[in-house]
Amino acid sequence: MIVDKIENLEKYYSLNPLFREVAEFLRANDMNALSTGIHHIKGDDVFVNIQEAKGKTQQEAVVEYHHKMIDIQIPFNGPETYGYIPTDDLPEAEFNEAKDVALLPGVESLCYVTCQPGMFVMFFPQDGHAPFITDVPLLRKAIFKIKA
Repeated sequence: MIVDKIENLEKYYSLNPLFREVAEFLRANDMNALSTGIHHIKGDDVFVNIQEAKGKTQQEAVVEYHHKMIDIQIPFNGPETYGYIPTDDLPEAEFNEAKDVALLPGVESLCYVTCQPGMFVMFFPQDGHAPFITDVPLLRKAIFKIKA
């Protein structure tokens, strides 16, 4: 897991060359003007899902993880807290290969980190994460999906 300011995203290009596609998309687009839903950037290798969802408490948030994709999540209209737990510490769960996700409701995160607008959090396949923890009634955010 990495947490940083959006302006520093280029410092992470060496971790995955597709991160450059995300940074270029952020520079070229007004993220607040994008419609909700999926916007393809580079086929299925890089895309963004603009979501709006009701904020959750730590107890309501569902831990998830992915095998094939890295998440870069960016809140737009308020702070968002994310639960974190290494996937090695998670119990067995049914994995949906088609959606590249396992959901683990009722699993408690090990720790929490909060991002403000203008920041991002990056989750790798080894990072279990519980998103949408916020007091914002309807959180608007971007979830960039990058092939790991």
